[in-house]
Amino acid sequence: MKICIIGQGYIGLPTAALFTKNHCEVVGVDVNKEVVETLNQGKIHIEEPGIGEIIKKAVEKGVYSASTTPAKADAFIITVPTPYVAENYTCDLSYVISACESILPYLEKGNTVIVESTIAPMSMDDYVKPIFEKAGYTIGKDLYLAHCPERVLPGKIMYELVHNDRIVGGITPECSIKASEVYGQFVEGALMKTEAKTAELSKCMENTFRDVNIALANELAKICTKIGVNALDVIEMANKHPRVNIHSPGPGVGGHCLAIDPYFIYSKAPEYAKIIKLARDTNNSMPEFVYENVKKITQNGKIAVLGVAYKGNTGDDRESPAYEIIAKLKKDNYEINVWDPHVANEEYVDLNKATKDASLVLILCDHNEFKDLDYDLIKENMKKAIIFDTKNIIKDVPEGIELYNYGNLYSLN
Repeated sequence: MKICIIGQGYIGLPTAALFTKNHCEVVGVDVNKEVVETLNQGKIHIEEPGIGEIIKKAVEKGVYSASTTPAKADAFIITVPTPYVAENYTCDLSYVISACESILPYLEKGNTVIVESTIAPMSMDDYVKPIFEKAGYTIGKDLYLAHCPERVLPGKIMYELVHNDRIVGGITPECSIKASEVYGQFVEGALMKTEAKTAELSKCMENTFRDVNIALANELAKICTKIGVNALDVIEMANKHPRVNIHSPGPGVGGHCLAIDPYFIYSKAPEYAKIIKLARDTNNSMPEFVYENVKKITQNGKIAVLGVAYKGNTGDDRESPAYEIIAKLKKDNYEINVWDPHVANEEYVDLNKATKDASLVLILCDHNEFKDLDYDLIKENMKKAIIFDTKNIIKDVPEGIELYNYGNLYSLN
């Protein structure tokens, strides 16, 4: 089977790698010429375990190539971004529509077209399907169209693409069957066939469920700070109940999924989606909450920011709340030095340079490197060693270091 995948990012590239590993020929399409050149050299541009060696071998064997333009194939998979329009919270389908239009010259009867990008409910029926119908295709008879959303965890993408159950939402039942045959090349989880709009809403609700539960934890942290209770103790004890699982509070919600997808549902029925919108507002308020507490800890000076990725042990910084926190601090004339061993930026420094003469170490991401810091170095570099851990990953610090987290922020009031 020959596969053409539009978009070679965090989802498109791992998907391409797995198809090549399972006896398929893949053309990976990306608008970024530098990315295309890098991939054709057998090198990858994202941090995700298990991909690099597969792509290297696939390029050497001639079963993978990258291009800025599509090519004829048996199946086309679209994995481009779908940002939201802030003014009305709707899903921006421009990249998806452009990708669909780009493959029209390469389509043949009998092909399968799959949209993996997360999209708002009814997008396939209302916007995607008409593109191919206008081109003369009858969906379900001579072209098979489906929405099959990704549902993977960064850092474990290669494993979860294979083992997780997959939602296959066809425009028609025949479309679901054909799309299932494509994923059957490597997916070992169940292939759950349904209609496109059900698949669209299921994906959005998966991320909304998590966003709402994180908001509950963040709201609890704020309440505890106000009334003088250790939020971390409350969560630990409440979670001893067999049917309770309160999440961990943090500096906000980032990523291309949780921070965006709930809006796609809200925009369709704002009169009903009250909890969804309130959860988004709560999580969006956390950078301000962190900023206000930083000001209580230290009124000025240098701050060593540890981590700008939205998720630990990855280089993915999309929609990261860390950037909003940093912007607020800079606006208030704090000097910021960033250490993030997973995010490439020539302005970022190491722990030594970040903490030199700093008045605060601010942890905004749960990278493993931050869980066991060089405390001797921190004490040596700082006049008064203070850590504010917004991810609650440091359980104990040696004498001479002051630690704040969501368990004791109330002591600042």
